[in-house]
Amino acid sequence: MSLEVKPVRNAQAWHALAAEAVLQSVTSTAAGLSAIEAASRLKANGPNQLKEGKRISVLQMLLGQFKSVIIWVLIVAGTVAAALGEVIDAIAIFALIILNAAIALYQEFNAEKSIAALQKLTAPNTKVRRGGQLVSLPTSDIVVGDILVLEAGDIVAADARLLHSASLKCVEAALTGESKAVKKVPAVLPNGEVALGDRKNMIFMGTSIAAGTAQAVVVATAMNTELGHIAGLIDDASMDTTTPLQKKLDAVGKILVWAALGVIALLFGLGLFRGTPPLELFMTSISLAVAVVPEGLPAVVTVALSMGVMRMARSKALMRKLAAVETLGSTSVICTDKTGTLTVGEMTVRALWVADQSYQVTGEGYGPAGAVQVNGAVPGAAEAQLLKDLAAVLLGSNRTQVVEKAGQWTTLGDPTEGALLVAGTKAGTTRADLEKLMPEQGELPFDSTRKRGTVLRKTPDGNLRALVNGAPGIVLKLCTSWLTREGVRPLTDADREHILAQTSTMAKSALRVLAAARRDLPATPVTELTAETVERDLVFVGLSGMYDPPRPEAKIAVARCISAGVRVVMITGDHPETARAIAREIGISRTEHAPLTGIELQALTDEALRARVPTVDVYARVTAEDKLRIVRALKASGAVVAMTGDGVNDAPAIKGADIGIAMGIGGTEVTKQAADMIITDDNFATIVVAVEEGRGIYDNIRKTLQYLLAGNTGELLLMTACAVIGLPVPLLPIHLLWINLVTDGLPAFCLATDRIDVDVMKRAPRPRTEKITDGGFLRTMGFTGLITGGTGFVVYLYELRTSTPELARTAVFSVLVYAELLRSFGARSATRPVWKVSLWTNRNLLLVVGATIGFQILTHHNEWLERFFKTSPVSFGEGAVMLALGLIPLAALEAIKVIQNAVKRRSTVQATAGT
Repeated sequence: MSLEVKPVRNAQAWHALAAEAVLQSVTSTAAGLSAIEAASRLKANGPNQLKEGKRISVLQMLLGQFKSVIIWVLIVAGTVAAALGEVIDAIAIFALIILNAAIALYQEFNAEKSIAALQKLTAPNTKVRRGGQLVSLPTSDIVVGDILVLEAGDIVAADARLLHSASLKCVEAALTGESKAVKKVPAVLPNGEVALGDRKNMIFMGTSIAAGTAQAVVVATAMNTELGHIAGLIDDASMDTTTPLQKKLDAVGKILVWAALGVIALLFGLGLFRGTPPLELFMTSISLAVAVVPEGLPAVVTVALSMGVMRMARSKALMRKLAAVETLGSTSVICTDKTGTLTVGEMTVRALWVADQSYQVTGEGYGPAGAVQVNGAVPGAAEAQLLKDLAAVLLGSNRTQVVEKAGQWTTLGDPTEGALLVAGTKAGTTRADLEKLMPEQGELPFDSTRKRGTVLRKTPDGNLRALVNGAPGIVLKLCTSWLTREGVRPLTDADREHILAQTSTMAKSALRVLAAARRDLPATPVTELTAETVERDLVFVGLSGMYDPPRPEAKIAVARCISAGVRVVMITGDHPETARAIAREIGISRTEHAPLTGIELQALTDEALRARVPTVDVYARVTAEDKLRIVRALKASGAVVAMTGDGVNDAPAIKGADIGIAMGIGGTEVTKQAADMIITDDNFATIVVAVEEGRGIYDNIRKTLQYLLAGNTGELLLMTACAVIGLPVPLLPIHLLWINLVTDGLPAFCLATDRIDVDVMKRAPRPRTEKITDGGFLRTMGFTGLITGGTGFVVYLYELRTSTPELARTAVFSVLVYAELLRSFGARSATRPVWKVSLWTNRNLLLVVGATIGFQILTHHNEWLERFFKTSPVSFGEGAVMLALGLIPLAALEAIKVIQNAVKRRSTVQATAGT
């Protein structure tokens, strides 16, 4: 009978057990499981896969389009209109509802398909020992008790305890946020609570092997791994996912519902008082209620967001949710990881120090471009020789290779050693020349206890030379002399203090400092040498300072965010000094405040953290849980938070933010699944483009909403005024519907997709509590409705006294159509007059207005259209007068803009003169 193994995370301190005890605990051997046993465990415990987020079906997507209050008002109105025989009204209403749902569904479905195309398995196959044989299996088939066989370049398929290793180093940035490779050894660690990053005898799912080889026994798979634990936090991170725009539009919808009910009650009351037949009253009330609701608004919002999504896709930003575009536009804080997001994710040596002289190293990454300079100049002959001495140690003390793949330089092995290799080459020595001169004889691998590593090489005279690289404080204690311009001389206490002072200076510049040393030994069998016999009486050669450089475009992108009033906050697992220096270089931190560390953060209550977050720009040495707490604290303080990142440790915070942003190239699959948006080029600057797009979309939606509601307000005022006075109904249901169709339709779409205002990134972000219909919005809407309705009322009164009610209705019908169409040109800008906004920047609007005016004129001269629209024939002269009257609302609104701008300029001049 097969043993069913169900490991529970952290139930067993695997790092504190000997390898033999671990094998016994999981019922396995060094030869691995048998095929039958492995199949039984796979069947019992399931595949080695992280739990996927719940997929949304097409039906769920479709039903999701009908959550808006406005949509349900329209459904009720359309149903009532159909029941009363108003077929044209009902068809038009339901057509708009279907159009809105179809467009939104199409966009969301395509977005999900695009995300699916991005998702790739991180480790499709893994080498394991099964029954003593080495086999390659799908990662999903790995079970507890399997023996992993690993080498450089492999992705670790599950959490495992090391059995054997040789010079093993792992890159755990995706899990811990630490960019440098970590040395791993199979030795037993002390029992008790050991931090994840310090479990040197454990390897974890989703990390990668930078150098060396190893065999390890699997102790946890799937959701029981450390990676699975973080993935599980994503579900807990979910909060209210409704976007600010959706909440604001729902609030507007509720107001419109009450307005419609009020209108119906008023008209019914007045009509019954005057003895109007109830059926006629009901028809008129429903028609006016439909006129109150802007039928085109849901479709307009969808089109505006859809167009933004398409533009952003061309700019390398893929939106997983349509409404997330606007949320990003209202963002007030962007929280970003450092490694791989703001930085290039590649260690680069920036400074060398040898013989009491500092040198600058140019060039970024692992490519050969760059050189070693002294104060901007080429080093002299004597300096060049000293640099070659240092280069020999940098090149000779590591085994990493740097290669070019698809035009990109990368490392095969440890990133730190790769950086030293590149620096040594720039300093004047090549790996090939060194190998010919001094072939490798053996190695004393780097480990966290000794904090140094040594490579033994054979010198031309047949002796050995030990080349050492390690922590400056440790290496310096083992040195008895140092390399100077005058040659090698004894190392005094003053010299030691001087070297340590230089180390401190370099560290304050966010450089990770390593010390290089050497020692010549007589020819001895390498197997007889130990760290104690080799690493003593060393000659100190020099220092190298390296760091992970910022992306070239990140500084510009951060500056644009700051100018737009958007805070950029760095949240990283790196050292505080490194984080602060990078933050200063990029422009995130402009104060002397020290970063808030994870240990300090964990000591704060949620209330205390909420009070701190508005003033903290940099967080360092934080965990996945810490990141999520920071995001929640920022949201609780009123910020609209965007969270960017690429590692698995970023995923919970990305899920918990108002909008989560994942990196498409370097991002893990867990992170992509948690995100609302994916940057397909891993370029932080793309986020700024998305912010600008989101702000522009919000502005377009706001001005379109104002345009629609102002027109509906004019119709409402006109109809209500005539009902109160007792005049005949000025507009029939077909007139109201047509006015709504020609204004809520194509003109509104053209406004919603208008060109983004050039000043949109010069404004502060909108507060989370700001209403889309604020005081200024309502004043402009009310004034516009009053002017439009008043113009129609005056025209109607005049025609009633001079002609028939039919002709009066025809006149007011056409004047309102012309007024709404012409007013759309002025609605493009709230501050600039219509003559300062080029018509050619929105040619679609120009064509739509021109075509609709032409069709409206045709309704006065075509017998069939006259019967359909219930209008009377008018002459071309009378039609020209109606068109001129339709210009009145536009002229009034533009005159107000001119006055307001003049007052603003005058106030600015007075303020300038006063200072």
